[in-house]
Amino acid sequence: MHDSNLIAKDKARILAEALPYIQRFHGKTIVIKYGGNAMIEEHLKQGFARDVVLLKLVGINPVVVHGGGPQIDQMLKRMGKQGEFIQGMRVTDAETMNVVEMVLGGTVNKEIVNLINRHGGKAVGLTGKDGAFIRARKMLMADREIAGKWINIGQVGEIESIDPTLIALLDTQDFIPVIAPIGVGSEGEAYNINADLVAGKLAEILKAEKLIVLSNIPGVLDKQGNLLTGLTVRRVDELFVDGTISGGMLPKIGSALDAVKNGVKSCHIIDGRVEHALLLEILTDQGVGTLIKES
Repeated sequence: MHDSNLIAKDKARILAEALPYIQRFHGKTIVIKYGGNAMIEEHLKQGFARDVVLLKLVGINPVVVHGGGPQIDQMLKRMGKQGEFIQGMRVTDAETMNVVEMVLGGTVNKEIVNLINRHGGKAVGLTGKDGAFIRARKMLMADREIAGKWINIGQVGEIESIDPTLIALLDTQDFIPVIAPIGVGSEGEAYNINADLVAGKLAEILKAEKLIVLSNIPGVLDKQGNLLTGLTVRRVDELFVDGTISGGMLPKIGSALDAVKNGVKSCHIIDGRVEHALLLEILTDQGVGTLIKES
C-alpha cells in the first residue's frame, strides 16, 4: 500500500503502534551493522539515514558500524590490484591497508556521516584509531589443510579490547557515532577488522539492547531457503554444526551469537533491501528477518 492510499486513521494507528516500542527502548543503545545494498542504492541510503535520525529523536541511541567491501574492491581494481580472500577474510598487505583506511575511514565513513547530518542528525565519523578505542592484534588463520599450520593474511586484526568511553560521551551529547572497522595495534599500526565482529563486540561492551545486522538476505534461511524468524542460541549452534549456516554468514551469525551469549538482549538479522527495515524491526509489531535470543 502506497503512502497516498493511507488514510489519516491508518497513519495514526501506525504511529500509535510505535509508542510501546519507543517507551521500551527509550534511553537504550542499539548497535546497527550497516552493509549490503542498503549502503549502495540511493533510495535505501536516504531511507537509512532518515531512520537513524528518527530513532535518535525518539530517545534511542543508535551506534552505526559500517563495512565497505565492494567500495574497497573498486578502488583496488582501479589501482590494478585484485582483492584476495581466504576463509572469508580479506588478505591485507600494506598497500591494501592504505586503501582500506582511505575508503572505509575516509570516503564511505564521511558519506554516511554527511547523509545522516543532511537529514537533521548530528553524526560523527570514527575509526578505532580515534582515542585508540578499538585495540587490535594481528589475526593468524588456522590452515584447514595442514594441522598446526597458520596462514599470514597481513594487516587483518582481531579485537583485543574496546574502550566504550568515547561512544558513551558522544551519546550523552546527542551525537550519532558512525564507526569504520579499523583497529590500532600496540605500535600504532592499523588493522582491518571484519565489520560484523566489531558490531558484535561493540554491542557487548556497550551493553546494547539490540544488535541489528542489515544484510542482503531476508534473514537466516534453512536448507530449503525458508526464513527462520525466531532462533535461540542453542538452535543457532545446531545450524552451525549441520552446515545450514556457512560461508559469508559465518562471521555475521557468529558475532551475533557471541553478543547474545554475552548480555545483548537480542540480535536481528534483517533485509537491508527492504525500505525502512530498521523502523519496521524496532518500532512495529511486524518485525522483519531473524531474531536471535538467549532462550
